[in-house]
Amino acid sequence: MKKRIAFFVFFGVISFSFLLLFFNMQVLNIYNLPDQIPMTYSDVETINKDKSFGNNITANIEEKTVNVGGEKISFKTLIFKLFGFIPIRRIEANIIDEKEVYIGGCPIGFSIDVDGLIVIGSNSILTEQGPVDTVENSEIKKGDIITSINGKNTSSINDLYNILNSKNYNGEELTLEILRKNEKLNISLKPVLDKVDNKYKIGLWVKNDAAGVGTLTYVEADTLKYGALGHPITDYETGVFVPAKSGKIFPCNVVGLNKGEKGVPGEIKGVFLQGKNKKGTIEKNTNFGVFGIISDKSKIVDSNKTADVASRLTMKPGKATLISSISGVSEEYEIEIIKTNYQPSSSDKSFVFRVTDKRLLDLTGGIIQGMSGSPILQNGKIVGAVTHVFVSDPTKGYGVYIDWMIAA
Repeated sequence: MKKRIAFFVFFGVISFSFLLLFFNMQVLNIYNLPDQIPMTYSDVETINKDKSFGNNITANIEEKTVNVGGEKISFKTLIFKLFGFIPIRRIEANIIDEKEVYIGGCPIGFSIDVDGLIVIGSNSILTEQGPVDTVENSEIKKGDIITSINGKNTSSINDLYNILNSKNYNGEELTLEILRKNEKLNISLKPVLDKVDNKYKIGLWVKNDAAGVGTLTYVEADTLKYGALGHPITDYETGVFVPAKSGKIFPCNVVGLNKGEKGVPGEIKGVFLQGKNKKGTIEKNTNFGVFGIISDKSKIVDSNKTADVASRLTMKPGKATLISSISGVSEEYEIEIIKTNYQPSSSDKSFVFRVTDKRLLDLTGGIIQGMSGSPILQNGKIVGAVTHVFVSDPTKGYGVYIDWMIAA
């Protein structure tokens, strides 16, 4: 009889534990985590201190050493436990060193040299037979990026000119390799001879540069590598992702603001001068922002403002701050993290936040275009950056985890 009672008690405890487990949304977030996450030992301490995944969940690092071919290899695993003794999830722990960064927040100008030619339009060409639209029956579309012609790279407009005006070229059909939504395609196009200047032309308007304004997120204190924007730069005329061959960043002056309203996103009106004002290089444009190296910290980096980088594991709903120089000086504005998404795959919409600071609401109405990349801090550490605004409610926005950016 006693054994039966003990069995039912044990069964009841286990059943209650699993009910508690599966109805606790914070616990369910554990199962949305990827199988491997970069983290520091202090991140694990923060998880336990702040009870990031609920009052009954603890996290610990377990280390095992095995011999492989006579060499000792160490494996670290992050183990989540219910009530401190029931393991519910194991994740490979990629332990990284603590990283200190300069906190961004200032607007900067981007000038990108595109790795290819962006098609922005087309026009008819006047030939001896009359106007000819070379792309009328072609598959090429506005926003396509021409990366090569007949196997020759076309990274500048001069490359296109040289191909069409080569002594060996007699107007034969060309094979264009284009990039469209990350897919490479081969498209045929036959140029025609322009009656006016007696030169072969393909009837496309193209360009090989792009520019825009965004916000600097962080600069690594030891290497001066930076991250900005939190989402990719796209061509403003076509909306396509811009593959960067190279580029530069410049200090940007805010000359005006359009406040955000429901259904109407606001924007920063910024201007920047190119030339000798260069502050750094652009080495890549990715889904998580623009990255490169700072060559001159003046006017864009405050060496007195630093913070440690925190893993996405440590972020939780609650108070946080957003750093921005949108008012003309660097200020901290209060926000509230509403929802965190522990995606197994990377996304520039990692979490949702709401602006609660009256000063920022009075100034901008919330989040406006140009604030993308503004760093977000929680518990004194940088955890993410602003990426998008809710068009239906400018007081709300999306953010990307900082470790997605650093790993990009």
